[in-house]
Amino acid sequence: DLGAPATLVLLRHGETALTPEKRFSGSGGTDPELSATGRGQAERAAEHFAALGTVQEIVSSPLRRCRETAAAVAGRLGLDVRIDEGLRETDFGAWEGLTFGEVRERYADDLTAWLASPDTAPTGGGESFAEVAERVAAARDRIVARYAGRTVLLVTHVTPIKTLVRLALGAPPEALFRMELSAASISTVAHYADGNASVRLLNDTSHLR
Repeated sequence: DLGAPATLVLLRHGETALTPEKRFSGSGGTDPELSATGRGQAERAAEHFAALGTVQEIVSSPLRRCRETAAAVAGRLGLDVRIDEGLRETDFGAWEGLTFGEVRERYADDLTAWLASPDTAPTGGGESFAEVAERVAAARDRIVARYAGRTVLLVTHVTPIKTLVRLALGAPPEALFRMELSAASISTVAHYADGNASVRLLNDTSHLR
């Protein structure tokens, strides 16, 4: 009997002005706030978790859009929010604020190399997916050790959530490009004492309807 797992409930932040335009928005950009739509999504997520009554702890990325989303949930649940720097989004370097098409026009060779290898960083000193995976895995290990047997809401971003799911599945880095994560979506991964993990939910948006 391995006991109760550390259950990581992964909530992507609500929309910002950049989200519907599908612009690169990482930790090296303008740190945008939630839009009116994003604030509504955060409130619906808060209502959902209040109704479930399962979340015992909340940990958030330091970026504003996540802190605002986490605050909405924490306010409904009466919990504090702990910040973990390891949950921040990728630094997209010179691509921050650009669409995929704009990056392809301006940095075609760099984009091709980035898509081909997790060790390649975006133009201008961004982070590679391999670097992101290393810090996200370290954050996961800290959180799982600290909250063994508890249900923890992690409010974070597309790349960290996809990375946590990929690592739980033992999937290769290219799996990051084969997952869809909507704004304010919920995914869940359980981590057991023997090191095994179980993906229980991916990209659930039913609470937003």
